[in-house]
This record gives sequence, structure tokens and C-alpha cells, in this order.
Amino acid sequence: MSDIITAAVAALNTKIEDGFAAGTAKFVIEGEGSIVIDVDGARASDDAADVTLTADVDTFQGMLDGSVNPTAAFMGGSLSVDGDMGMAMQLGAALA
Repeated sequence: MSDIITAAVAALNTKIEDGFAAGTAKFVIEGEGSIVIDVDGARASDDAADVTLTADVDTFQGMLDGSVNPTAAFMGGSLSVDGDMGMAMQLGAALA
């Protein structure tokens, strides 16, 4: 597992302390791997999910540290969403 995925899992578990009860979401970080977030928290995994968000490392790290707005990243094309858009919006709010 890459250092970026390991650090991202830790950061996500800090941000979403009680897990993500809305369903299962997956972040695919291009060139690094994937993270699944659900009611149990975040973990490195490529399991199926209700929504999959794909971004490069810089975009993903920016969303985690608050310097990149997820909606703006989506509108600008640096974040793609496949699946339940409503759940993606809930996840974006949970990460804020």
C-alpha cells in the first residue's frame, strides 16, 4: 500500500470519526490505489461502492486539507463521480 493511501486513510478516519452512514463510497486516487468509506470508517480497499470518486493525488489531498472544494473540483473536471451523486454530495459535506 502506498504512503499516500496510508496517510489518506488516517486523515479520513479522523475527519469522519463515526463512519459514513449514508452508504459506501470509494475514492480512487490515480496512480496510488483506492479507499472505501462506510459505516465502519475508511480503509484501503477496492470493494464495490454506491459511489466512486476519482481524482489525482493533488486534488484528493486538497479536498482533505480544505484547499480544494469538492464541488468546484467536480465542475472543473479534476474530480469525476460515478454512481449516486447525492451520496457524493453528502460525503463532500462530511469532509468539510
